[in-house]
Amino acid sequence: MNLEKNKEVAREIARSYFTLSLDALTMLAEIIIPMKFKRGSIVLKEGEVSDYMYYVEKGLIRQFYKKNNKEVTEHISYEGGMVICIESFFQRQPTRLMVHALETSVLYAIPYDKLQKLTERSYEMCQLMFKFLERSLILSQQKADTLRFETAMERYVRTLRDHPDIIRRSPLHYVASYLQMTPETLSRVRAAYEANKE
Repeated sequence: MNLEKNKEVAREIARSYFTLSLDALTMLAEIIIPMKFKRGSIVLKEGEVSDYMYYVEKGLIRQFYKKNNKEVTEHISYEGGMVICIESFFQRQPTRLMVHALETSVLYAIPYDKLQKLTERSYEMCQLMFKFLERSLILSQQKADTLRFETAMERYVRTLRDHPDIIRRSPLHYVASYLQMTPETLSRVRAAYEANKE
């Protein structure tokens, strides 16, 4: 294990959620596991129990599920993001979600069992997890509100503004699925957006 590299990753995670002391950073660094996935690899299959939450150091990761024999993209993460199948991870149940590497990706995995032990003995780790879960809940609510209240154009423009990497780096049919529109609708929205810019 490259502890110094793991500490760098732990610092990046802490910077995003909750500032940790050197001792807490070291504790986190000691449990995270670097993993590399080739483009097209399945990180987590439907029916497996999610044993890890992942920090994306490099790459593009899609979470999706199947509905009526179609894949529906739930989330797309890239550098600096976290990937978690939250229900499976915390309830230790088989997941209905799948996790797929859209690009060759370097992930740092945080194991459930070791994380639980850290939160039992460290207030700082409890706070880190609290802030992570708080952010996850807010993002879920924001996405739900976007799908409820915004037009296809508004959803596209918001994603282009807030997460341009999703639009720029993901295959268009995954972007369309993520925005809950058909590829044809996405093409029309993009064309209208580009025309309005001119």
